[in-house]
Amino acid sequence: MTPICDLHDEFGQALEILPFGLRSYGGHVDFMGAVETVKCFEDNSRIKELSKTAGNGRVLVVDAAGSVRNAVMGDMIAGDFEANGWAGVIIWGAIRDVAQMAELKLGVLALGHIPRPGKRRDDGQIGIDIRLGEARVSPGDFLVSDIDGTVIFPKDGPQPKLT
Repeated sequence: MTPICDLHDEFGQALEILPFGLRSYGGHVDFMGAVETVKCFEDNSRIKELSKTAGNGRVLVVDAAGSVRNAVMGDMIAGDFEANGWAGVIIWGAIRDVAQMAELKLGVLALGHIPRPGKRRDDGQIGIDIRLGEARVSPGDFLVSDIDGTVIFPKDGPQPKLT
């Protein structure tokens, strides 16, 4: 995989860069794929719903409003993402089951972790444009993540030739 810093050197202003503060929890540090999005607040109903679908190498990006009061993903949901072929999940919020998460063949980034689970109120939206900090994220964008950070290639911009 082409390192993030090299992608930034080549594409610079065309990229969206996810903000500082995300921590790697999954078994894969390097991952990439087409983006799907969810917007929710302390409710993991839509995340669980998507975990049961074919991922086809996609990456789910979740705007959980930065809340670390309740985890919106644990090891069972993350295991479903792994089993269904998702490349990764990025949560602008919290996860739980840290030790089990690290054993999955899945990229997982989140702001933090807490043992308190999310609530299920059947709330949230799938497939909408979201913002994480200054980064704009849309379904169909292409995301690349490694130890140096995470960049997004907007679907209507230049696309990388990844090695």
